[in-house]
Amino acid sequence: MKQMIDIVALGELLIDFTEAGVGADGMKLFEQNPGGAPANLLTVASHMGYRTEFIGKVGKDMHGAFLKKTLEKEKIGVLNLIEDEHYFTTLAFVAIDENGEREFSFARKPGADTKLQADELNLELLQNCKIFHFGSLSLTAQPAHEATVTAVSHAKAEGALISYDPNYRASLWSSEDVAIETMKSMICYADVMKISDEESLLLTGEKTYEAAADQLLQMGPKLVAVTLGSEGVLIAFGERKERIAGFQVKPVDTTGAGDSFWGGFLSAYLEFRKPVEELSWKEIKYCAEYGNATAALCVQKRGGIPAIPKKEEVSRMIRR
Repeated sequence: MKQMIDIVALGELLIDFTEAGVGADGMKLFEQNPGGAPANLLTVASHMGYRTEFIGKVGKDMHGAFLKKTLEKEKIGVLNLIEDEHYFTTLAFVAIDENGEREFSFARKPGADTKLQADELNLELLQNCKIFHFGSLSLTAQPAHEATVTAVSHAKAEGALISYDPNYRASLWSSEDVAIETMKSMICYADVMKISDEESLLLTGEKTYEAAADQLLQMGPKLVAVTLGSEGVLIAFGERKERIAGFQVKPVDTTGAGDSFWGGFLSAYLEFRKPVEELSWKEIKYCAEYGNATAALCVQKRGGIPAIPKKEEVSRMIRR
């Protein structure tokens, strides 16, 4: 029997050019940080000692080479990372305000990540993973949209736990209505789902996060986590909903905070080696606290992947 991969994730792998002060002439400086939500999540799981693989596409250019080298350095598998000589690696320019909140500007018309094709998927990875994770940025354009649906369907049929993180970036969609419809169309596949506070209201039309979580659960997932920034997370599981407080830290850059939370949550979940529906509330709360600690450490540094903490750091934060 082949060795199982703990988490396989599909989606965008890109460069975040993050604001990093100003030069001598007063012009803004930008720091090259490797990122992309699925890759951020895998970095957390890799740091926690789990076997991971990334599925996606970058350009055959200096940025793509840098990203591939970064994943290899983080011990993330690159068996299905494709370097395409016809399309440029996607870039994101990130402005950060005094609270660490971000504003994005994308160079992605098209970016290589949108050009992943269904027939380029490594089916062995999808057949041999415990968790398959995907987001919604790969749904914004074809052929990556079709590739994502194909991968999710195949992994689910093979028995993987399906993890979904709808991630709304207005500039990447033709309209808000199209974004909502498309992102909602994938919820039925998900066993577990992470969503931000704002996105939970956007997708459901509800006024409270609790009502939004209830509606999302009715669409199929067994567990929904609504991230609440510095306030922590709302977990909805069955009939129970509870807000679990975050760790109070001074944020420098919130890039990757949600990905770090969910990577920490899923890493903690893997410790229990049981179906998600069999988890006790105590176990779920442990997963949420582990995710909160991971996110709190992440936001104290700039960038996506470079800010992901090590396992020892998370353990110290939990014990504090």
